[in-house]
Order: sequence, then structure tokens, then C-alpha cells
Amino acid sequence: MTTLSITSPTDGQLKQVRRFAEDAVDRAIREGKLTRDRIQRLIEKGDEFQEDIADSIFRHTSPDQFLFEEVESRYRYSAYHEPKGIAEQIKILRQLFPGIGFPEICRSKLPSNAEGWFAIPRWQVVAETYGKAVQKVLELIKKTREGKFHNLREGQFGPKYLCVSVRSIQALEKIEEEQGGRDILVIPAQFGFRHAGRSVRRALEVMGADEFGLGAFAVGIMLLTHPERLGQECDDLWIDCAGDELSLLGNDKFFGTPCFGYENSMVHFSAGSFGDAKGHYGSASGFLI
Repeated sequence: MTTLSITSPTDGQLKQVRRFAEDAVDRAIREGKLTRDRIQRLIEKGDEFQEDIADSIFRHTSPDQFLFEEVESRYRYSAYHEPKGIAEQIKILRQLFPGIGFPEICRSKLPSNAEGWFAIPRWQVVAETYGKAVQKVLELIKKTREGKFHNLREGQFGPKYLCVSVRSIQALEKIEEEQGGRDILVIPAQFGFRHAGRSVRRALEVMGADEFGLGAFAVGIMLLTHPERLGQECDDLWIDCAGDELSLLGNDKFFGTPCFGYENSMVHFSAGSFGDAKGHYGSASGFLI
């Protein structure tokens, strides 16, 4: 199993960080920023240089970044929602995706911040590209809700518009490896309440080393197996898909996030800026074990 400590850094992490520092010095030399005279002045100001490095490390690792991108939230889950057992979820998925395989049986303890175990197929067994896999899931949501679904991003699922974040790719690859590359992965997850009222980038900032954002495909699958989660009550918490990065204009500037909401008796799929904090949204996330 994957075990990542959120208190003590591993030897590999320390080695990587030291390598970053060495590469930065090498880059400065290549770019002509460190001549003999400049290096001497840097040596003479060694204490100040070390303080600058320490400050930079703190600035880039501090969970206090985007601290003001949090607002109070009164939104909750519908009283009708409750995580289903894995067997029931698999039954639903095999009806929606005929011929899909079975998952590895998970015998681990549920992580403390997870709400339950969720059966989520690998997107690669659904379609040849991630965008097409998301589209297929959205079509199934529309079908299972008898048309009460509105896709506000229609035709905007190519790589210029939508991609999975590096952090989520790495986490899912670890889970896939641990579970033998099965068609369906069993992932401990939460449906958004843990990060209610936080912007997506604030939610990502406070996630521990064992937590990662779930994208539109995973969240869409969870809504297929748990339709009661969204669209039952007016104060249902809407869902940010924090595992994806989205370009609002298709110009390779990925400052947006896909999201699911509910309005006018219809579930809708849309997008927003990852820096917006809204009380009626919360980022969905999964966990490594």
C-alpha cells in the first residue's frame, strides 16, 4: 500500500528538494547571472542568502496561501444521500458500462477524512481520451436523469480546454498500480463537504500529502452511482472537480475548474475560476491509503 507521511519528509523528498536548489544554481550560471564577482558577493552575504532561501521555501509550502479564499457555507448534503456499498455501486456501473471488469477487494481502514469507498472506473476503459470519457459520463447523467441535465461546456472537452492535474494523475496511477490495473478502482473519497466554501486552489493548498482532487470524470461517476447527492434539495452543496484543470477560452490558460450544480430542477455541468470562493461549492477529493 502507499503510505505517505504528512509529518516527516522522506529521504526521497529531501533529495528532490536539494536537487531543485542545485539546479537553480546551475541555471543561474548558464544564464550568466553568477559571474566570479557576483559569486564572491554571494559568499560574503551567505547568511542573508540562506535566509532568502528559507523564506522562499516557507512561502511556497505554507498552507496559509489563499487564506482569504474561504467563506462561510451553510450548504450540506441532501438527507437522501448516503454512500452506497461497493457491491451496489459495481452493479450500477456494470449496467451503465456493459463488459467492464471487477475491482480489487479493498480491506483497508477508511481514512479519517473520507466519507466512504467509491467505485470509479479508469477513464481509459471508457474512452480513448479523457475529454471523450467525461463526455460519455455526462451523456449518461443526462440519460439517467431523463434529460434533466444541462451541459454548459458542450464541445469544449479537447486538450486545449480540459486536462487532469499532475497531482491527481500521480495519485490515480499509484492507486491503479496497487489495485492491479483493474477496470474499476476503489477509492476512499469525500463528496465536497470537507472543503465547502473554499476556492479550489485554497482546497488544494490545505489538502494533505495523502489527499488529491477528483476530476469531472470521477465526480460524474460518483453522481451516477449516487444520484441523490445532487438535485434533491435547494441547499444541496454543489461540487467543484478539483482534480481537473480547465481553460475557459480554450487558449491553454488553465485557470478554471469544472463543476456540477443544480438549478431550475436540472443538474448542470459548468466551470468557474479556481480562485473563486463560494459558499455553495465544495471540492471533491480522494485519498491514498
